Amino acid sequence: VQLVESGGGLVQPGGSLRLSCAASGFTFAFSAYAMTWVRQAPGKGLEWVSTANAGDSTNYADSVKGRFTISRDNAKSTVYLQMNNLRPEDTAVYYCQYGGTRGQGTQVTVAS
Repeated sequence: VQLVESGGGLVQPGGSLRLSCAASGFTFAFSAYAMTWVRQAPGKGLEWVSTANAGDSTNYADSVKGRFTISRDNAKSTVYLQMNNLRPEDTAVYYCQYGGTRGQGTQVTVAS
């Protein structure tokens, strides 16, 4: 399994970004797999952000609920994270994850 994230960058507080994670190497259809976004802020451990389960259900950490939206395009084997109303505390490297596999991450910096 390979996961490649993109879409990070520098944004002002209150701004938006959309992260993408292109996945490959799955044995079965991409739609069968739960995909997760996690993040790691400077000097801190990994923090779970959101999961798109097989099917339509999604889950969010309380810290991002109402601001972030996870979605997936199964035809493209891609999962997205739409991040709105970003805060400085959202600054982190964001990783796409399936099981124990993570991508290389994409840096999100929220600063004025």
